[in-house]
Amino acid sequence: MSTRILVAEDDPKQARLVRAYLERDGHDVLTVGDGRSAIDQCRARRPDLVVLDVMMPHVDGLDVCRILRAESGVPILMLTARSTENDQLLGLDLGADDYLTKPYSPRVLAARVRALLRRSGAVATTGQPVLRVGDLEVDAGRFEVRVDGAPVQLTAKEFGILEVLAAEPGRVFTRAQLIDRAFGFDHHVLERAVDAHVVNLRRKLETDPSQPRFIQTVYGRGYRMAAQ
Repeated sequence: MSTRILVAEDDPKQARLVRAYLERDGHDVLTVGDGRSAIDQCRARRPDLVVLDVMMPHVDGLDVCRILRAESGVPILMLTARSTENDQLLGLDLGADDYLTKPYSPRVLAARVRALLRRSGAVATTGQPVLRVGDLEVDAGRFEVRVDGAPVQLTAKEFGILEVLAAEPGRVFTRAQLIDRAFGFDHHVLERAVDAHVVNLRRKLETDPSQPRFIQTVYGRGYRMAAQ
C-alpha cells in the first residue's frame, strides 16, 4: 500500500512540482494551500508524512507544526525561505523532523521524504529486536517506545537518536556521531539541533526532565544512555 503524503504549499506551481516528484516515487499525494486546510486534512486523512511550508495564509506553518505535533507523531518536513540557524532551531523545537530551505532541489526533497518515512516506520521493517534499558523499551520494527509500559509518541528524529543511544547503554556519543548514525545522509543537521531533540526526548520520557533517568549529558563530549 502506498504511503500518503500531505503537501501544504500556497504556491500552486511549487505544489504541483513537489507533487509530481513524490508521485513518481509511488506516494499518494494530497495538496492544500493554507494552514487551516492542512490541519483539517491531517485530522481527516491521517497522512504518513507532511511537507509543510512555513509562510501560508490563515495559519502559518510554525503554528500548524505546533498543533499537529501536539496531536500526533506524524513526520513533518518544513519548507521555508528563512535560512538562519535560529529559524531552523525554532522549527525543530516545535517538533519538525527536518528542514529544507528555498530554493531547493525537488530530488533532494524526495530523498528527504524517503529517509523520514524509513525512519518513522511507514516503510515497514521486520526482525529488529526490541531494545530494553530499565523501564524503557524501543521497538524499531514497530516504531514504538514505551516507558513503564506506557506508549510514548516521538518524532522520527527523536526516535533515531533514542535508538542509537539505547543500542549501546553507557557509551558516550558526540553530537556529530548521533547525526551520522541517526540521520544518515542528513549531514546538514546542526549539532545544536541534537540538543533540541534531546530536550524534547527528556520531556517525553522522564518524570523529572531536570533529573534524567535515561539520557545523560556528558559535559564536553555528548550524550549516553544510562546503563541500568
